[in-house]
Amino acid sequence: MNSFGQRFRFTTFGESHGKAIGCVLDGVPAGLKIDEEFIQSELDRRRPGQNKFATQRKESDRVEILSGVFEKVTTGSPIAMVIFNKDQKSKDYSAIKDIFRPGHADYTYQHKYGIRDYRGGGRSSARETAARVAAGAVAKLLLKEFGIEIEAGVVEVAGIEAKQWDFAYARSSEIFALDPDVEAPQKEAILAAKEAHDSVGGAVLVRARGVPAGLGEPIYYKLDAVLAEAMMSINAAKAVEIGAGVASARMRGSQNNDPITKKGFASNNAGGILGGISNGEDILVKVYFKPTPSIFQPQRSIDIHGNEVELSLKGRHDPFVAARGSVVAEAMMALVLADMLLLGTTARLDRLKRAYGA
Repeated sequence: MNSFGQRFRFTTFGESHGKAIGCVLDGVPAGLKIDEEFIQSELDRRRPGQNKFATQRKESDRVEILSGVFEKVTTGSPIAMVIFNKDQKSKDYSAIKDIFRPGHADYTYQHKYGIRDYRGGGRSSARETAARVAAGAVAKLLLKEFGIEIEAGVVEVAGIEAKQWDFAYARSSEIFALDPDVEAPQKEAILAAKEAHDSVGGAVLVRARGVPAGLGEPIYYKLDAVLAEAMMSINAAKAVEIGAGVASARMRGSQNNDPITKKGFASNNAGGILGGISNGEDILVKVYFKPTPSIFQPQRSIDIHGNEVELSLKGRHDPFVAARGSVVAEAMMALVLADMLLLGTTARLDRLKRAYGA
């Protein structure tokens, strides 16, 4: 499937080394003011080639809005956006077109479809996530109308964990680090892996603030379930935690339950979600990313004929994919919350009557 969401639904298209990538957004309410500079600024945050901690592929990622917007306001029709690829180096992949890269989707795509675009992974490439960020920027503009803000940052690199969360600092950090006190050793770990022609994994924390209580569609479209699905759909994501996450399995109920006071919840082990529905507290989601599978060390593999071979990669790849992945995680959080916001409008009769003046 190439589409996500129910009411606020988006579809992405394109490949890593194809002519363009893009998305079509359906369900965006008419009358929403579209800030094209903001959308571009979101893409600029994810854009490759900005520092030594990311791939050196040089893409401007200039987005063009093709439909659904008139005089900077949404019309209610589908919004199509396109980003043309500019810096493909397909020749880097010609020598390995018949070889399956370990850790990549080459093997599984070949077995599913019987054909694959070997240039940079084609459709399975993280290049596709630029389209998600464009769609997520529109979702953020909608959420802003309701006072909902989303922010993210890197909370762990190669086992080096943040002890504090400074989301404002993360926006200025080259690796989107949440803790300035451990940013230096985190950077050193990334560069050490890069020097060794290797890569490292890490984790990202996404926070949504100002989310009203009541978003989520039990039983089979729970807010936490859909968030987990959204985050796990991001390239290289291997695990997701909400609130206390894995730690909650090691607690007693008396420790894990969040006491309720007149001013709200006294703690937030639930991560802002109870019974699949938002409870008004901050929504906290941690996403764990594996090390970038594109490494420049000799690796054992097989070719499409089943012959064992030794693989040596060329090209330009992130030594630490979670950094730019944090921007994508923000976008996916925004897209899920926008969808839940629209779905929630028909949950109660009084809201429906107000909408039609009944």
